Amino acid sequence: MENNQEIQTTRTAGEVNQRPMAVLSQKIIILVVVLSVIFGAMGGAGGAYFFLKAPAGQKLLSVNQSSGQKISLTEDSAVIDVVKQASPAVVSIIISQDLNKIPGYGMNPYSQNPFFNFFGGGQSQQQQSTAPNVQEVGAGSGFFVSADGLILTNKHVVSDLTASYTVITSDGKKYDAKVVAQDPVNDLAIVKIGIQNAPYLKLADSSRLQVGQHVIAIGNSLGQYQNTVTSGIVSGIGRSITAGSDTGSEDLSGVIQTDAAINPGNSGGPLLDITGQVIGMNTAIDQQGQLVGFAIPSNEVQKALESFQKNGKITRPFLGVRYITITSDIAKQNNLPQDFGALIVRGQNVTDFAVQPGSPADKAGLVENDIILEVNGTKVDENNSLSTLLQNFNVGDTVDLQVYHKGKTEDVKVTLGESK
Repeated sequence: MENNQEIQTTRTAGEVNQRPMAVLSQKIIILVVVLSVIFGAMGGAGGAYFFLKAPAGQKLLSVNQSSGQKISLTEDSAVIDVVKQASPAVVSIIISQDLNKIPGYGMNPYSQNPFFNFFGGGQSQQQQSTAPNVQEVGAGSGFFVSADGLILTNKHVVSDLTASYTVITSDGKKYDAKVVAQDPVNDLAIVKIGIQNAPYLKLADSSRLQVGQHVIAIGNSLGQYQNTVTSGIVSGIGRSITAGSDTGSEDLSGVIQTDAAINPGNSGGPLLDITGQVIGMNTAIDQQGQLVGFAIPSNEVQKALESFQKNGKITRPFLGVRYITITSDIAKQNNLPQDFGALIVRGQNVTDFAVQPGSPADKAGLVENDIILEVNGTKVDENNSLSTLLQNFNVGDTVDLQVYHKGKTEDVKVTLGESK
C-alpha cells in the first residue's frame, strides 16, 4: 500500500490485501463510468514522426519519445495528427439490462395501496415483471489492440454478468460484444467483437513516462459524446488510490495521474502520448478535485494482454497475505520494529485471515505480524509496494523474501501461485 498525500489503498480480496491504519485518512476515487438514470454511477496505430516548422504564434515542442528518439512538432498539429490516427481505434461500450430482472425495479410506490389496481392504477407487480424491459443503463470506452477485434477496457465497465454489451465503433457501426477475460487483480478486461481488419493502437513503454509529458485522452465522455478528445500532461506517476463506485471499490497502485479532462464514460479509453501510442488506460477521477484523473499504466495493460494471448485468460501471481505498507509515521504510531516493509495483518472480519490458509505464503511459513522487508533484494516501501513488486513475476516463479520474524531477519523462498 503506497501512501501518496491523502490517498490510501485498501485491498479487500485477491492476491494481496491491505487495510487502512487509523493514522491515514481515506479518500475514495470514483471509477469513471457514465451516470445511469437507474442506478447512479455505473460501469462504464503506431506512432508517426513529424518534422514541422512552427507557424507564427505556435509553440514548437521537442519531445522525448518512449523509443528514446526526439522529434520536433507544433503542439496543435501533433494533437490533431494523433487524434486522426487514434480515433478510429477507440470504441464506445454500451451497457444494457433487462430492468425487470432487477429486484425491486418498477415497483410503483402507490402499488401497495389496495385501491390502486381497483381504480385502474396500472399493472400488478407480477404483470410488470413478465415483459422484457431492456434499456441502456450505462456506458464506457475501450480501444482495439488487434485487427481481429480484441478490445481492452476497464473491468468495472463489463463486470455485470446480468448485462449485455454493445460496441459502437467510430464510424457508428454496432457489434454485439463478448467479455472474454477479466483481470483477477487489476481493473482490466478484454472484450471481443466479430470484425476483421480493425484499426488498433500500440502500447508504449510506460516506464519511460515523465511528469510534465503531453498526453491525450479519447473516450465516450458522459456516455453521450463519442470519441471526445481532451489533452493535458502527466501530473504524477506511481500513485496509489482506492477507486470506488456504488457497487464496490478496488485498490490500484502505480497509476498515472493526469490533468487531461476525464469524465464519466471515459473508463477504458486510451491515454495517448504525442506519437499516438497508448501509455495508459483511463480509469478513475477524483471528485474532490478538478482535472485529477488516473490511468492504469500501459505496461500493466501489456501484461494482461500477453497473459490472455498465451493462456486464454489473464493470470496474476498470488502470495496470499493481507498487509499494510509501513511508513515512518505508521511505525512510530504503532511502535513497530521496522519503518519500512509490508506488515502482515488480520482484517476486520473473522474470515479476513492475515495469511490465507493453503496459500504460497502459508506453505512458506509466513504468519501474522511478520514484516516482509524485501522481494528479490528490492526494498518494500512506499515507492515499491509488495503488490507492485510481485506483479513483476509470473505464476510459478520462486521469489526470495527477506522477512522480519519474531525479532530476527530471515530469508524465505516462496513459489507464487495463481490469483483467483
